[in-house]
Amino acid sequence: MTDIPPDILPDDEAYWSTIRRQYSPSPDFINLENGYFGMPADPVRAALVRYQDEVDRDNALFLRTRWPERLARVKALLADFTGAAPDELLVTRSAVESLNILLQGYPFGTGDAILMARHDYDSSHDIVRMTAARRGLDVVQVDVPHDLADEDALVALYEEAITPRTRVLLLTHIVHRTGRIMPVARLAALARSRGIDAIVDGAHALAQLDYRVADVGAPFGAFNLHKWVGAPLGTGLLYIARERIPDIAPLYGDVTFGRGDIDKLGHVGTIPPAPVLAVEDALAFHARIGGRNKEARLRWLARRWMDGVADVPGVRLFTPRAARLHCALGAFGIDGVPAADVVRRLMDEQRIFTVVRRISDGEGVRVTPHLYTRPEDVDLLAAAIRRIAS
Repeated sequence: MTDIPPDILPDDEAYWSTIRRQYSPSPDFINLENGYFGMPADPVRAALVRYQDEVDRDNALFLRTRWPERLARVKALLADFTGAAPDELLVTRSAVESLNILLQGYPFGTGDAILMARHDYDSSHDIVRMTAARRGLDVVQVDVPHDLADEDALVALYEEAITPRTRVLLLTHIVHRTGRIMPVARLAALARSRGIDAIVDGAHALAQLDYRVADVGAPFGAFNLHKWVGAPLGTGLLYIARERIPDIAPLYGDVTFGRGDIDKLGHVGTIPPAPVLAVEDALAFHARIGGRNKEARLRWLARRWMDGVADVPGVRLFTPRAARLHCALGAFGIDGVPAADVVRRLMDEQRIFTVVRRISDGEGVRVTPHLYTRPEDVDLLAAAIRRIAS
């Protein structure tokens, strides 16, 4: 394990400015849409170039003689970071690929049911419904109000939706629409108590929140490394508890590995090694900051703009106000102004880039700062929201 860095206050600008200087965002606009994928820090970007040069220069010699050992090192570092064992992890290209592997390879029987939430990721909905149509499954969808802060009531919604045919409970750790942090450990425990498997979509949670994957208590998990871990685009992670690996059938054809070997699920052909190798540098950069410090800073930036507009007439915050229920991601709407118009005006008038996301039966504007975001950037956003709402 890496040494734990000292606690840094989230508003210690002397410290956070040193972190900000290790990123190179575009000077042409303020990017507050970092939820799509996270910009790697400059040391990670430089490492990616070095690795790509090495792979291109040494060609097949690298892939045939060095790549297996280097990949094993990355998996060992990811195991240390997540709390899982190396043989329970598979590096994928994204959380979506990980979810496809899990859901399409799961041993469903005809008539089994999958329970998911309306707020889950759109691609997750697609995977579930496609798998259900092919396998003769039922899909049950629970609607969790975006402003439901009562954890007991939230868990009760899932509990009431479980039927004797429910086989899988799909859980989102951080809701990509609003930033709401879900009580996944409690929901995974609920699933276990009913003999149901929980599959956790941790696409936004890994390295945005300071936690260990194994502590959630779910046998299956899908994650991105190119969001908050800060690895290059095109890197994801799949977690399967060791004893459950034999239950998942390969999505991609492979007869090389045994039923209990997670590598049986990763035969996608020749992949670019450089982004995967740079995961090591991303983890090192994250470790120097510290997960607890990073989470606190991201939450502080989000709260700064949300607190700046919370009392503005006509502005609706779709993100729970309690700090424990959100981190970097937040969302808002302005009465009478379509979300797309708000996004357009923010970009046209202030060069602030945000994105529209569907929330319940309407739409909201999602705002996602990053470690390179300045306090004055979110202050400018808050001021712009107040002007649009006036």
